[in-house]
Amino acid sequence: MLLVLRDDRKIMYENRFTNWVRWCDRNVTEEVKYPGIYIVAVADEDISGSNFSWTTDIAYVGMTNSLKGLAGRLKQFDNTIKGKSGHGGADRMRLKYQNYNELVNKLYVAVAPFTCNVKSHKPKDLRVMGEVAKFEYDCFAYFTELFGCLPVFNDYAKSPKYSLTIERKG
Repeated sequence: MLLVLRDDRKIMYENRFTNWVRWCDRNVTEEVKYPGIYIVAVADEDISGSNFSWTTDIAYVGMTNSLKGLAGRLKQFDNTIKGKSGHGGADRMRLKYQNYNELVNKLYVAVAPFTCNVKSHKPKDLRVMGEVAKFEYDCFAYFTELFGCLPVFNDYAKSPKYSLTIERKG
């Protein structure tokens, strides 16, 4: 389901992201070495290779300004859905999808990389890192405008963490 607000904003957001890729192919693109935004979707149909678009299949929006870039943050996400710790959104996803192998067969990601030197304290690099943080919130706002809520695993009230529920009981 795709709602259209203003064409220019829709295009701005959608053109900023790579095409959807299967979770297992998330590191194939060179862009993952940079900081940026990543959007994770859980889809029953194969959306790999298709243009990024806003859909109710989007389950999580995240960002990173870390030295390891998007690849490092996606690795933390992957480790957490496998059962380790390190990523809050993935910990929420793990509560609903406890079988890693079943989940990754329908997990997709699109990224919006931002080219900068995260080790630098130069004003231009610091501004780019600020743009990353702002763009994440712009994505939250746009998704909420379209669908009336945050992506399910960004919503702390509606999606508790595996580590604070089942794992804690064990």
